[in-house]
Amino acid sequence: MNVPAELKYTKEHEWIRVEGEEAVVGITDYAQSQLGDIVFVECETVGDTLGAGETFGTIEAVKTVSDLYLPVSGEVLEFNEALEDQPELVNKDPYGEGWIVKIKLSGEPELDGLLSADAYKEII
Repeated sequence: MNVPAELKYTKEHEWIRVEGEEAVVGITDYAQSQLGDIVFVECETVGDTLGAGETFGTIEAVKTVSDLYLPVSGEVLEFNEALEDQPELVNKDPYGEGWIVKIKLSGEPELDGLLSADAYKEII
């Protein structure tokens, strides 16, 4: 499993990459492998400010639908529109082209509560 060291992770298998006052969020390589072939990604929360742990969208695979949880509080700025036509990008490149949303961080990011790459590897 690919678990990049520079990212932070949640127990629900989301990752976050902080870029100044903004951050990029997606699901981990482990999560996409467990879901199987992803056929649809939905995010109707663009423009909404959500708390850490709140649902920001859903991801649908051939066999299941899963909620997507925001790792930290913030405003959902952008949904990766490439996923509308190519949801399989999450399977092919979960840490790159398969990112799901960009957020504007609310105040101090709650990164301390997130898992390091090593800690995440221990739970998978």
